[in-house]
Amino acid sequence: MAVFGVLAAGMGLLGLVAPDVLLRLMGFTPVADARRAAGDHTEVFVTASSMAALNMGVYYVLAALSDWKAFFRWTVPFRLLTCTVFTLAVLGGRAPSGFLGVGLWEGIGALVTGAALRHENSRTAARVS
Repeated sequence: MAVFGVLAAGMGLLGLVAPDVLLRLMGFTPVADARRAAGDHTEVFVTASSMAALNMGVYYVLAALSDWKAFFRWTVPFRLLTCTVFTLAVLGGRAPSGFLGVGLWEGIGALVTGAALRHENSRTAARVS
């Protein structure tokens, strides 16, 4: 979880410092400010999303450092939901195919987290009995 947190915080920081680089990493083609239509709020959205990712990354690192299992359990269904929504956005034509990687990252992360929690619970149960 700490690794995910560091990566999320790093991506959030990247989006705050160099939003066009982040957009390219996710498969979007950035539009130069001079070509941006009036009322285009892409930069606001990237800033808000990046700040949320930075905060989320810090939450994950702090949860990992304190070994807060409940937090880890809560992330599994919501990361699977995120995977589903992002995948449907690509399949529905609302996002470029490169964005599928973001959904897969969330889905794989959720499955690995769930498997790790299950493994740890079975090891703890075996030690107790």
